Amino acid sequence: MSATPPPARALALQVLLDWERGETYAQDLIERHAARHQLAHRDAALLQTLVFGVLRNISLLDTWLDELCSNKRLETKVHWLLRLGVAQLLVLEMPPHAAVNETVSLADGKARGLVNAVLRRAERERSELLAFAEKLPPQDRFSHPDWLIERWSKQYSEQEALKLCEWNQDPASTYIRINRLHPEPLNEAATAELAKTSNPEFFRVDTPPRDWLAAGQCYVQDPSTAVACELLAPEPGDVVLDACAAPGGKAAYLAQMMRNKGRIIATDAMPRRVKRMEENFGRLHVTIAETPAVDWTKATAAVFGGLQFDRILIDAPCSNTGVMRRRVDVRWRLQPWFFKEMTQTQSTILDAVAPLLKPGGSLVYSTCSLDHEENEEVVQAFLQRHRGMRLKETRSTLPWRDQVDGAFAALITKSAR
Repeated sequence: MSATPPPARALALQVLLDWERGETYAQDLIERHAARHQLAHRDAALLQTLVFGVLRNISLLDTWLDELCSNKRLETKVHWLLRLGVAQLLVLEMPPHAAVNETVSLADGKARGLVNAVLRRAERERSELLAFAEKLPPQDRFSHPDWLIERWSKQYSEQEALKLCEWNQDPASTYIRINRLHPEPLNEAATAELAKTSNPEFFRVDTPPRDWLAAGQCYVQDPSTAVACELLAPEPGDVVLDACAAPGGKAAYLAQMMRNKGRIIATDAMPRRVKRMEENFGRLHVTIAETPAVDWTKATAAVFGGLQFDRILIDAPCSNTGVMRRRVDVRWRLQPWFFKEMTQTQSTILDAVAPLLKPGGSLVYSTCSLDHEENEEVVQAFLQRHRGMRLKETRSTLPWRDQVDGAFAALITKSAR
């Protein structure tokens, strides 16, 4: 008989402690603990809600705790417990009885009295604390580093920067893309009750239908990911390189656009990510993809001999500033120097892959970043280094404007001579 898994709140505390030690991204920790303890779907969802609710609001929670707690030198575990408890009461609006009692039960010895007192006070003063939050400066109210808000304000505007911060504070919507490569693709009747988007291939759902996912009839994917694919516009019979492909969502959409005719080489630097991509391709009935592990920060065009490509997609590693609603801890991991380091990686990949493009071919450089330094500036610098390349078009999605994840894509063509 298997052991009963720990309660979601206990696992949430452990995830937060592991995250503070810098082990990995919060989402990876959540998935690791959920798998290790074989959590039911409902419990895994609660675990994610708790962890994300805390990480989205660290600055706000700490500002509230300054008002609620006279002890300013909290032990690490107690500090996270208080954040977890206050988040349940004031942000996630969970039933106070469960939020207080179950959180207090996780405290050790004398700390229980402190945790209980602070959470009871937070429950009593809920209205006042919420009103207090509305008057806080943006970096505290929206829990974003002030340097990042300032950066966005300079690149866009102060108003748009605040809209982005506000957007990042809400749970991300879930979207599915209908897989037309499936032998029995979902028809209009099957999707009639789903919320439509501006792209007819994508639908918003509260919970993805598990039987559709398991059968490969759909794939969880944000509509913003279509921007790069549709700008590349591959045709049946093309030879296509997706240079940073894992987990394979864009490559699978490219295969669908090509009607599984032609050839896609989908590479990634990490073998474990390649394995996951292969599993996705199998489930999604992608039959034209090859999946070698290639690190384009080290490899050169010689890796494929003399092979050249009609179209190339480089969905480059980036700061993820366009997907902070999903990757809630990115804001706390980013540092100002990171952008310069990232642009060097992006430029290295572009320079390594560009020689593989046929004369007259098309290359799309894309990111899920909102940052001009990673997007427009990287493209302009690339064009300066490669005189035979021309910028044809750029497209982007901005979360506060388009209500989807942020994305950037630039279509670059190579002269025919």
